Amino acid sequence: MPVHDDAHLPVTHHDALRGLLDREDVARLVSRLTSALDDGDADRLRDLLVPDARATTPGGTAQGVDAVVAQAARNHRPDDGVQHLVGNVLVDLAHDHAEVRANVVAAFARREPQADRPVTLGAVYRLRARRTDAGWRLTHITTEPIWTSTTPVTRAGPA
Repeated sequence: MPVHDDAHLPVTHHDALRGLLDREDVARLVSRLTSALDDGDADRLRDLLVPDARATTPGGTAQGVDAVVAQAARNHRPDDGVQHLVGNVLVDLAHDHAEVRANVVAAFARREPQADRPVTLGAVYRLRARRTDAGWRLTHITTEPIWTSTTPVTRAGPA
């Protein structure tokens, strides 16, 4: 019988498989989040969030799915040439809840750089999710900046 890596308690193969699938589903939320932001399609976040979701990012704080989507749309426009690179995604599960920590580097190739906004940002995502009837959904999105750069980057290819 396999041993659970966190609590060192015996688990069934079914429980072990369920844990792996849940971790994958939650990790995919991170990829789907950054993909929507990169594409400048904040409306796709609606499928990832619970109705009372909360976001605390360098772009502001928002409570409720409509406010979170509006904040994301305001800060990740399609013509901004946004790219999020995510790594070291750690998912900790506790029944129907999950906590995620991930490193992220976000670059903005804005056509008109803004002096008060970074062009490149290194940060830590701290996310929370819960299992709903529709699957895993994000409840909290927190971006903790570690470093920023205001050196402009150039967008390659067509807009």
